Amino acid sequence: MSNSGPPRVGHAVTQSYTSLARTVRSLGLQERTRWFYGLLFGGLVLAIGGTVTGFLLLEDSWLQLLLAGAMGVILTQLAFLGHEASHRQVMASGPANDRVGWVLAVVFVGISYSWWMNKHTRHHGNPNKVGKDPDIVSDAFSFVEQDAVGRPRMPAWVTRRQGRFFFPLMLLEGLNLHVQSVRSLWVNRRNPGRSLELAVLSIRFVAYVAAVLWLLPLGMGLAFIGVQLAVFGLYMGASFAPNHIGMPIVERDVKLDFFTKQVCTSRNVTGGWWATVIMGGLNYQIEHHLFPSMPRPHLAAARRLVREHCRTLDVPYTETNLIAAWEIVVRHLNRVGLAAGRGFQCPVATGLR
Repeated sequence: MSNSGPPRVGHAVTQSYTSLARTVRSLGLQERTRWFYGLLFGGLVLAIGGTVTGFLLLEDSWLQLLLAGAMGVILTQLAFLGHEASHRQVMASGPANDRVGWVLAVVFVGISYSWWMNKHTRHHGNPNKVGKDPDIVSDAFSFVEQDAVGRPRMPAWVTRRQGRFFFPLMLLEGLNLHVQSVRSLWVNRRNPGRSLELAVLSIRFVAYVAAVLWLLPLGMGLAFIGVQLAVFGLYMGASFAPNHIGMPIVERDVKLDFFTKQVCTSRNVTGGWWATVIMGGLNYQIEHHLFPSMPRPHLAAARRLVREHCRTLDVPYTETNLIAAWEIVVRHLNRVGLAAGRGFQCPVATGLR
């Protein structure tokens, strides 16, 4: 599928989505599965308890770094659960989901819930759309050629090789998420609940670092924190990146119906139940974007309906295995990065090539 942009599909697609949504509701696929999320959260709390117990028993051993990696994995799984709560997938009411999501994000994971909600809501509204989707705004990476062109010498050198640096840089993504959370709260002083979030994030950070450095020698303690952050960042980046990177980019002036823009800019990852466990349901990205409040256990059944629906309408439905998805991400970043070695080009002319 070309990265030049999603196809423009007729009005019939919009009408057919209503029928698809009606079928999904009639099959009960939008109903809450609190038993699943209760068991999942309970299992993750037990995993934290086991990790903390091992941490206390091992004392001054470099095997602590294995527990640091385990903690990074557990916190990522909790972030997945917080993501689902933010989409109203867990509890029956919106306020209850927000409370659960807030506790998971701020208390457990250590990132701002309000910052995440603002950013992620805008992404869902306009995935891969230039000027609308915050997830493709140029930062450490450039996702569209226009952003790569004309970068200063040192950033341009990195951008030209950004595909090669993707996984190494993801080791810093955990730290970046924490920093971005605090920065957003510090800058946006009108944000309701800002003071509480900042206070809880600060207490969490101080308590976590103090506990690690109190129980471990300084060098080992810093290594523990570094490994935990690196694993958390790599796991988060490697799970979210396959969803949209390398899929068609929607230019600023292009208007698409809901069904088309969600399906044609999203990529599923195959692998069945194990991929769902590893990626927290993000492997069903197409279904998640079409039905954001659908609980994780129902996404597989929805996939069968959506895939057949797309086949009937001749709408591209993209899915691939995880390794191939990562390869696509790296190739896309490398291709975009080549633009950093060129001078400015008209975006309109670039889009017509």
